[in-house]
Amino acid sequence: MSDTELVLRSRRVITPEGTRAASVAVADGRITAVLPYDGEVPAGARLEDLGDDVLLPGLVDTHVHVNDPGRTEWEGFWTATRAAAAGGITTLVDMPLNSLPPTTTVDHLRTKQQVAADKAHIDVGFWGGALPDNVKDLRPLHESGVFGFKAFLSPSGVEEFPHLDQDALARSLAEIASFGGLLIVHAEDPHHLEAAPQQAGPRYADFLASRPRDAEDTAIAQLIAPAQRLDARVHVLHLSSSDALPLIARAKADGVRITVETCPHYLTLTAEEVPDGASEFKCCPPIREAANQDLLWQALADGTIDCVVTDHSPSTADLKTDDFATAWGGISGLQLSLSAVWTEARRRGHSLEDVVRWMSARTSQLVGLDRKGAIEAGRDADFAVLAPDRTFTVDPAALQHRNRVTAYAGKTLYGVVRSTWLRGERIVADGEFTAPKGRLLTRTP
Repeated sequence: MSDTELVLRSRRVITPEGTRAASVAVADGRITAVLPYDGEVPAGARLEDLGDDVLLPGLVDTHVHVNDPGRTEWEGFWTATRAAAAGGITTLVDMPLNSLPPTTTVDHLRTKQQVAADKAHIDVGFWGGALPDNVKDLRPLHESGVFGFKAFLSPSGVEEFPHLDQDALARSLAEIASFGGLLIVHAEDPHHLEAAPQQAGPRYADFLASRPRDAEDTAIAQLIAPAQRLDARVHVLHLSSSDALPLIARAKADGVRITVETCPHYLTLTAEEVPDGASEFKCCPPIREAANQDLLWQALADGTIDCVVTDHSPSTADLKTDDFATAWGGISGLQLSLSAVWTEARRRGHSLEDVVRWMSARTSQLVGLDRKGAIEAGRDADFAVLAPDRTFTVDPAALQHRNRVTAYAGKTLYGVVRSTWLRGERIVADGEFTAPKGRLLTRTP
C-alpha cells in the first residue's frame, strides 16, 4: 500500500459484494484495494472524503452515435464525451454509423481513431459495421480491435450503411462466428415495416403504428435461428417490444448465445405522454405504451434483458421537424441516462446496485472490458460520485451534447452526478472539466 496515491472514502460504496462504507485505494490509475471505511490512509496518499454521496463504478455505454467525422455538426467526440462525463459515464463504444466514412474497413477505423484521439474526455472504443459487401473486411476489423459488428435488418436511414437481408445476415454471421466475434443487431423486419400504415404528419400515434411490435419480434426470431445453428454470439440492440421477451427467454434457456439491451427512453418515457409534433421523442424502434414498459422492467429484473445503454443518436435541431414521418429518429441521452434510469428504478423499488449492474457491470462484460465495470482491486479507477436523493430539473441549456435537443426537457430527475473520475483523476466536477484525458480502447485479444 506504500504506493497509494489517492483514497476515496464514502459511507456508500457500490462493490460487487454490495454497498458498504469503505475507502478505495488508488495507484497508477487502478484500484489497489477496497479497505475498511475508517482504515488508516497510507502515508503520502491524498484523501477525498465523499461523505454520504455514493461512489459507484463509472458507467460503460456501449451504444453511442458520435457521428464524427463527416456529420460532426450533429455531434462530435469533444461534445459527446463531455456529455458522457457529466453524466457519470467513463467509457463509451462508438457506433459505426452515422459518421462519414462509416467504420466498415480498417482504413475507416483508423480515420475515426485519429479524429477521436485528442478529443476524448473519457475512454472510447469502436464497433465495426457489417454490410452486404464487406464480409472480407470483418476479420481484419476484428484483428484491429473493434469490439464487434453492427448490422441492420431494415434500412438504417443513411445510404452508406445498407441493411442485411437474410442471405447477407447468414454470410456475415458465419464469418463472425468463425473468429469468435460478436454481431449486434438493429432488429426490425423490413417487410413488416413496409406493410404497416405509413401516415405523414405530427401525430405520434401514426408514427407508432408505422413501427409495429411484430417487426421487432420477427427480426429477433430471424436472428435467433442462425445464431443457434452457428453457435454464434449475437446481441439485440435497443429492444422496445415486450412481445419479443418470451422468445428471447426461450432462446436463452435453449443455450443460444444471445444478449439483449434496452434504453433509458423505453424505461422512462411512454407513448401516452408524447405530444403530437414533438419529434425529440422519435426513435426507431419507437417509445411504446406504459403497459409495454412495465414488462421491460420485469425483464430487466429477471435477466431476460441484460443491460441498459443510451443509443445516443443526435442530429441538428432542424432535422427534428414536427412531421414524425420525416424527422430524424434518435434520442440524445448521454448526460441524463443515469439519473433518468435511477429516477424510475427507485420508484419501482430497484436499488442503485441494480442500476450499476445494468449500466456498468454487464455492459463491460458485453464487450470484454474486464478492467471496467466494478469497484474492486485490479480495475481501472473509474468512478461516478452520485447524490442519489437530490433532484434537478432538466434544462436543455445545461447539456453538453452539441445540439441541445432532449426528450427530457423540464423533467425532474433524481440523482445529481457530483463528479466523475477516470483512472484516478477527477475529470469533471460541478460543471468544470479538465482537458481531455480519455484513451482509445481496443478489444482484448
